[in-house]
Amino acid sequence: MRDLVEHSIKVITREQAPTGAYPACSNFPVYGYAWLRDGAFVADGLRAHGIVDGPRAFHEWTARVVGDRAGRIEAVVAALAAGEEVDQARFLPTRYTLDGADGSESWWDFQLDGYGTWLWALERHFTGTADGTADPAFAAAVALTVRYLCATWRLPCYDWWEEHAEQVHVATLASVEAGLRAALRTGLLGDGDAASALSTADAIAAVIAREGSVDGRLRKWLGSDAVDGSLLAAVAPFRVVDDATAQRTVAAVERDLLDGGGVHRFRADVFYGGGRWPVLAGLLGQAYLRLGRPDDAGRQLAWIAGTAADNGDLPEQVSDRLLHPEHRREWLERWGPVATPLLWSHGAFLSLSAELGVTL
Repeated sequence: MRDLVEHSIKVITREQAPTGAYPACSNFPVYGYAWLRDGAFVADGLRAHGIVDGPRAFHEWTARVVGDRAGRIEAVVAALAAGEEVDQARFLPTRYTLDGADGSESWWDFQLDGYGTWLWALERHFTGTADGTADPAFAAAVALTVRYLCATWRLPCYDWWEEHAEQVHVATLASVEAGLRAALRTGLLGDGDAASALSTADAIAAVIAREGSVDGRLRKWLGSDAVDGSLLAAVAPFRVVDDATAQRTVAAVERDLLDGGGVHRFRADVFYGGGRWPVLAGLLGQAYLRLGRPDDAGRQLAWIAGTAADNGDLPEQVSDRLLHPEHRREWLERWGPVATPLLWSHGAFLSLSAELGVTL
């Protein structure tokens, strides 16, 4: 386990761009970009092991990316406030080039979860590393991100998996709520933005409790009864639901998506045949720790470690127990083998290992 901790840190450090961005997977055809969600979780995994410089560079890069789009953000906020319908092309991208530009390739490009996750990870960086209190240099980017999320959170958008843009996804709502509450804790917001962040976070919590739940557990999107592995983030590490909802959500994931150790994304998943994802095993492990089940959390950590290639690299997913194996070939022909090493997988392993006391 400690060898894999060391290797994970080395992989992430090696792959980080000079700009501070983390590519999702530099050797995979369409993953040479930086997603804020992936990068935020990667940075938080390093933070959990006391590493400061790489995560700070990522947060500085993200702040520049947001700051460079101040006019775009304010225009979207104003248009929505005026009741205008905003074309999806006007919203912020899901992924960026490592230099911080919009990507030139077509992508599923209206997702909100990454922006909330960045705020959440930034606040943890300041409170959990030697950087100490929040740096005022981040104030403008934090305020812009808060305004953007407060204006857009009710809108349907793509989920964590870049699917179903027509729905409002509960994992996205949880990401945004967690980010807004984290932004408040930084102390970087002015009075007006702080009031908006608090009222919006409370409104999101009410929607999750009222419309985002079924039978006492979280649902994939508003109006759906399905379960999704991304919902685990609401349990831990975001912790935006109460213990009873957390317990029932984990039970639903265990029933529908846990498969001999690892976790599938959702039952209808056909991407590379629908394998089991180390990042979701990491989230389930963190959820188990919240629920007082350390032995189960340890089993998830061991399962993640068992997915490593001979050189220690962790994949995006494993293909030994597929939900829809008939679809695997089409993805292999389109993009080649499963993305490896996926930096988010290494970040998830680092986060859970730190919580279980496996450190260098």
